[in-house]
Amino acid sequence: MQKLENLLERIIRRLNINLRSFDFDAGPYLRECIPLPQLLKFYGFYAVSAHHPIHFHFSNSNLAGSYFLGKCRVENAILYKSDIRGDELKCRGDAFQHRNFKLTLDQDELIWIADSFLIKTLVHNRSHDPENPEIFHIRNSAACHYANIHGAPMEGSFLGAFSTADLTALHGCVLGSYAYVQAGELWHQKIAPGQVWINHYNNFDFKYQFPQAVLERYVRFTAGNPPRGLFMDFIESRKPDFRKVFDVVNLDPSTSVPESSSASRYAVIKPETHIGENVLVAQRAYIENSALGNGTNAQENCFIINSQLAGNNVTAHGAKIINAVLEEKAFVGFNSLVRGAPDTPLAIGRGTVIMPHTIIDVEAPLSIPAGQLVWGYISTPDELATHSLALQDLEKTTSGLNIGRMEFRGSGPRFVASFRNRIEHILEANGAYFDGTGRRGHGQKSQNVSYNIIQAYPFGPRQGIYPTIDIQP
Repeated sequence: MQKLENLLERIIRRLNINLRSFDFDAGPYLRECIPLPQLLKFYGFYAVSAHHPIHFHFSNSNLAGSYFLGKCRVENAILYKSDIRGDELKCRGDAFQHRNFKLTLDQDELIWIADSFLIKTLVHNRSHDPENPEIFHIRNSAACHYANIHGAPMEGSFLGAFSTADLTALHGCVLGSYAYVQAGELWHQKIAPGQVWINHYNNFDFKYQFPQAVLERYVRFTAGNPPRGLFMDFIESRKPDFRKVFDVVNLDPSTSVPESSSASRYAVIKPETHIGENVLVAQRAYIENSALGNGTNAQENCFIINSQLAGNNVTAHGAKIINAVLEEKAFVGFNSLVRGAPDTPLAIGRGTVIMPHTIIDVEAPLSIPAGQLVWGYISTPDELATHSLALQDLEKTTSGLNIGRMEFRGSGPRFVASFRNRIEHILEANGAYFDGTGRRGHGQKSQNVSYNIIQAYPFGPRQGIYPTIDIQP
């Protein structure tokens, strides 16, 4: 296992060099996250479909439990139970528009991961980086449990547990646990744990900071210790269900799925679940005793339990919906928690936007009206007033406002439009509007997929390292 230990230390050294201005040492975080013997227990696997061109190259890496879709190169890296989703990779000849610039790609886009350690991390390639349109790169970086790297190429950066880098190129940055950032491009910045920050050039700026006591209750991640808190407890309690899914080669579905929908072979779908037309259930999603109306999607690492989703709902990566009723087009952002009581489900109105990294955890009845923007931490009905705003009121804002711990500056109309446009993109890309002929999305393209496993050396000096593998059509 010596080569595997050497690989881990190589990654730590390269990451620490990039973060030297912060005097940040990633070693105590990464060495204690995953015991190295765990990296020997699980196979890696990749998907082959008619809709996603493949070219995989793996060298001097460990890929335990990780999933790959679309063209990907991995070198000198450790990926543990991570999802590398390349279903929106750009192709040679595609026109790439960024602000006032238009570029034509000279070659197919490639996800390139080098000298990095990704732990149960979701990577989605949809990059907006105009400087590297052909390569979505993750170099000299680490992302810890249930972080999201969404359209966010990075180099020399560290992401804490349950953090999200969204549509942001990161250079030598540190994101604290449960921090969310969407800011285009950042150089050598440190984002505090529990900070939610959305900045779009000079158009608008949204900031919210979770209270420390709340954050520590749900997510605690300190040097020398694995992540702890209610989020980890919730996920760990459901590990046995996922173990069954990954241990069995041929698994009969427990729920019928319409021809226009797809449910991943590696999702957990428990009985008493209804799936409508044009629905997408991604790998590592968990659905129990719930109804997913037409056009709804449940993305990677999300949980939907004892809930009713009316239709065209987006449950983003890592979001958790428990004991809730969502009307049509309600959106629940990255790593959010939306939880009511079993006997009094939380009600969320039509077109309401639950911001990324929002925690709504109530035991008393709570109804969120239609067309609201909701953020932060809500544990009582009274707290809803200082953590929400009607979208139509925000559209009237042209300078700024402060509500509780939230600060907003800039154009409200542009902020609202950006969210609405993005939700529409997600629904269309995932096939929510598929009419049987055109407008096929991921929900239709993911129906006929074959999965192939790859494994590491089980013994000897290269134990835990995967052989160099090159997979082409």
